[in-house]
Amino acid sequence: MQERALLPLIHGRIQANTETELEFTAVFETYYTRIFNYIAYRVNCRYTAEDLASQVFEKTWSKLPGYSPEKAPLEVWLFAIARNVVNDYYRSRARNRFFSLDAIRELVSGKKEPEDLILEGERNDRLKLALDTLSEKERNIIALKFGADLKNTEIALVTGMTESNVGVILYRSMRKLKTEIGSVEGL
Repeated sequence: MQERALLPLIHGRIQANTETELEFTAVFETYYTRIFNYIAYRVNCRYTAEDLASQVFEKTWSKLPGYSPEKAPLEVWLFAIARNVVNDYYRSRARNRFFSLDAIRELVSGKKEPEDLILEGERNDRLKLALDTLSEKERNIIALKFGADLKNTEIALVTGMTESNVGVILYRSMRKLKTEIGSVEGL
């Protein structure tokens, strides 16, 4: 469902406060996968990404009455909330350095063959190492572009940068990744 189709639903909810759950379900179903992908790019753990995506929609639900489409499109507002949830996660993680079982759970679960799991793990490790060479800003923009599938103009709205600056950072980030990884076949 396109955002234009969702906006009347949101406005109707704010103004008339009717069929709220049904309307929020439409927003959830439209954006959940993209929000999840964005977060998964940022945290590298499927289970953590699911938890954080849930938090994004909880916050969206609680802040929905204060949403104003004049300030930002719905999509930009959702990804700004997602970005803040991920930043909060990293801040809390820095304070509480516990051993996470999420990474081990990901390795144990799944129905793939052991060789496939090992190869996939090696590919993921190389990609994670390459992504670790990027700055926080570059990783965030890569996640918004390829995880959330946002356009450069939308990324500019979410991050507060200019569209041309987003394009330059994306280009340089991809060049860094290519230098680190080599080629896609090298993965």
